[in-house]
Amino acid sequence: MRADESGPERESREPPYLSDAEPRAEAEPRGEPETGGGPTPSREPFRSRLRKGVLAAVACGGVLGGSARYVLGLTFPTQRGTFPLTTFAINVSGAFLLALLLVYVLEIWPPTRYVRPFAAVGFLGAFTTFSTWMVDTDHLLGHGHYAVAAFNVFGSLFAGLAATALGLAIGRMALARRVRLAARHSRARRYGWWVR
Repeated sequence: MRADESGPERESREPPYLSDAEPRAEAEPRGEPETGGGPTPSREPFRSRLRKGVLAAVACGGVLGGSARYVLGLTFPTQRGTFPLTTFAINVSGAFLLALLLVYVLEIWPPTRYVRPFAAVGFLGAFTTFSTWMVDTDHLLGHGHYAVAAFNVFGSLFAGLAATALGLAIGRMALARRVRLAARHSRARRYGWWVR
């Protein structure tokens, strides 16, 4: 544990989209019976701690993500009784993009308040679809295409896991490359341009 992460500061740390700009006032007692050392402080409800800008970011991302999925579904329709390739591609690409995005948001980019709610929760949450995946599987089962339905379920699961692993690997390769370049530039600044 680092020295700067010890003590009460570490315990009170919370995500930036939950913290308020103003310091929070001390919680006032609810008037409940005292337990031991004094009245029990009331906990602030989650919805009052969540900033309105974050909700707007999630909503905007959701509108864009859902619209993108709808347009792709219209552009590349799937014939009834065939493998739902459009839904498969949407879910697998969404898993890849979410993994890659989270590496950038959590490990590479400076801390942000709105990128993760907008892109990860809003856009990719609405872009990917569990319900359409299950409805497609139900249609396949209803028309007697059991092998295609099984491939849709298990193939989507394995392809999503592989896409997630690939997104994480590419993101961490980008992080390692950034670290190497930063170390190289710091050596060059210290010793001169000829040091590589």
